[in-house]
Amino acid sequence: MATVRPTEDIQPLTAFRANAASFVERVRETGRPLVLTQHGRSSAVLLGAAEYENLIDELETLRDLRISDRQIAEGKVVSNDDARRRVLEFVKARIPE
Repeated sequence: MATVRPTEDIQPLTAFRANAASFVERVRETGRPLVLTQHGRSSAVLLGAAEYENLIDELETLRDLRISDRQIAEGKVVSNDDARRRVLEFVKARIPE
């Protein structure tokens, strides 16, 4: 994600309401999020769709890694040979002869 530039990327909600289309276009062009404020405090972030998808993908990957680490620590592992055997058995069971 591109770094937020405080002088450009932090705007009051009232300015966003008045110029929503131009703010959305700027987010799309720059790839930087727009932080919206209300009463001088951050209240929302406008993010491009592609950047949002990238963040969700990264979050899901990190969650999977955390689960994997926990399973390894708990000894819930199988050898490479055993995993390969299981996959091949699964595939063979679903292929008509």
